[in-house]
Amino acid sequence: MGVRVTPGLYREVAKFGGGDITACMNCGNCTATCPQSMDTGGFPRRIIHLLQMGHKEKLKGSLEPWLCYYCGECSETCPRDANPAETMMAARRYLTGMYDRTGLAKRFYTSPAWEIGAIVLVGLFVVALFALFHGPVVTDRVELNTFAPVKWVEIGDWILGGILAALLLSNGWRMYRGVMGSGKRTDVSISRFLRKAPAFFEHFATQKKWRECEGPKTRWLKHFLLVTGYVTMMVLVIVFLRWFQTDTVVPFYHPTRLFGYYATAALLYVSVDFLVGRLKKHDAIHKYSEPTDWVFLVLLFLVALTGILVHVFRLAGLPLATYSTYVIHLAIVVPMLVVEVPFGKWGHMFYRPFAAYLAAVAQAAGAAARETARAA
Repeated sequence: MGVRVTPGLYREVAKFGGGDITACMNCGNCTATCPQSMDTGGFPRRIIHLLQMGHKEKLKGSLEPWLCYYCGECSETCPRDANPAETMMAARRYLTGMYDRTGLAKRFYTSPAWEIGAIVLVGLFVVALFALFHGPVVTDRVELNTFAPVKWVEIGDWILGGILAALLLSNGWRMYRGVMGSGKRTDVSISRFLRKAPAFFEHFATQKKWRECEGPKTRWLKHFLLVTGYVTMMVLVIVFLRWFQTDTVVPFYHPTRLFGYYATAALLYVSVDFLVGRLKKHDAIHKYSEPTDWVFLVLLFLVALTGILVHVFRLAGLPLATYSTYVIHLAIVVPMLVVEVPFGKWGHMFYRPFAAYLAAVAQAAGAAARETARAA
C-alpha cells in the first residue's frame, strides 16, 4: 500500500507561522548546525522534507518539533533564508492542533480574534460570577475570604484543574498514538515505559535540554524560572489555597508567603524579559513573533502583576481595592488557564518533556532490538 500524502501540507502549516520552506534546497546545513541533532540527525531538515512531500501522518508521528528548543542557529546560518527555526515552531503549533479533538487549538493559533475573543468571554464569565454570587462586602477592614469564600474558590480550582488535566491527558494520548501507537512500536513493553517514566519528570523539572542549545546560558535559567514559578503558583492555589488566601497577616518568612513571592518575581521577570526581547528583536529567537506569542506573555505578566497587587492592597488595609483587584486577577488567571493550557502555548510545558520521555523509550527499545539482533 502506497504512502498517503496531503498536497499543500506546507501551506496548511504555514497558517500557523513559519518560514518559506519552498526556499529550502535540502542542503543539510540546518541539521549540521543544530546542537540537538547530534548522532541521530534529521531535524529540522526532516520536518521540512515531510512538509514539502505532504506526509501528514509522518509529521503527526514525529517528535522532532518538540525536541527542537529554538536556538535559532539553523535560521541564522541558512543560505536560502528559509528560516527553518520558525518552521519547527509552526510545526509545534500545528501538532498542538492535531492533538486537540475540539478543534479550538487550531482556531486559536490561526486566528487572533478567536483567541482574544475566547479570553475576553471567559474573563467576563468570571466577572459575572462574582457580580452575582460574591459574599458580603466588608469595607471597614479587608476580609477577602468573606467577599470570596475560600472553600468555593477552592472547589472551582479543583474542578478547573480536573478539566484541564483531562484535556491535556487526552491530547497526550493522541500524541502517543501518533508516535508509537497503532502497532508502530510493538517491541516496546510496558516495563520499558515504566522504567523510563523518570525521564518525563526530569525534563519537566530541570528544563535541561535548553542548556544544550547555542546562545546565552541564561535561556535555560529563564525557562527554569518560568516553569518553576508557574508550577509553584499552581501548587499554592490548588493545594494550599486555604493557607495562601488568608485574611490573617502571616509572617514574612511563612512558607506560603515566600513561595508566593518567588512565583510572582519569577513570572514578572521572565515575562517582561521576553516581551522586551520581542520588542527589540536583537536575538534570533525574538525576531519573529505570532500574535499568540504576545497574548501568552501579556497574560503571564498581568497574572503576576494583579496577583502581587492583591497582596499589596490587602497588607495596606484597602478593602475595595483588594476585592476589585482580586476579581480582575481571577478574570485573567482563569482565561489564561482555560485557553492557554490545553489549546495554547502552556501546553508546550507538557508536550516537550513528554516527547523527551517517548524518545527515551524509543531509543531504549531500539538499543534492545539491536542487541537482540546481534545476539541472534
